[in-house]
Amino acid sequence: MSLPNETPVASSPRPPEYKGAPLDAGRGPGLGCFWVQVVLLAVFIVLAPLSAVLNWGPALATIFLIGVLVLLLLVGQTSIFLLRLVAADRKGRRAPLRSATKTVGQIDDEQRSATGDDVGESR
Repeated sequence: MSLPNETPVASSPRPPEYKGAPLDAGRGPGLGCFWVQVVLLAVFIVLAPLSAVLNWGPALATIFLIGVLVLLLLVGQTSIFLLRLVAADRKGRRAPLRSATKTVGQIDDEQRSATGDDVGESR
């Protein structure tokens, strides 16, 4: 039984996109960029309260606080991008790395090919 608002699920979903094109590992930030951002964030997190306690001046404390906020945003966005890369890589393989059993997607694909159904059933 299908609900009126459900759309049929395709047997092979589109690859994830980044800026309108298929997601490519070489186009975005890498792990090196991510770790540099994390180290800078850790340094700024330590220096922000120290600057207030040691009376380094309100301007410097403000710069450290704004730096923490900006670096939190950058680290978060970079980690999301890297997680999407991992997901795109796994989706391309469609098989577990070290498993003797079939995935749900592989079982569904075999059932669809056996019945000749190109479009997946809506649930």
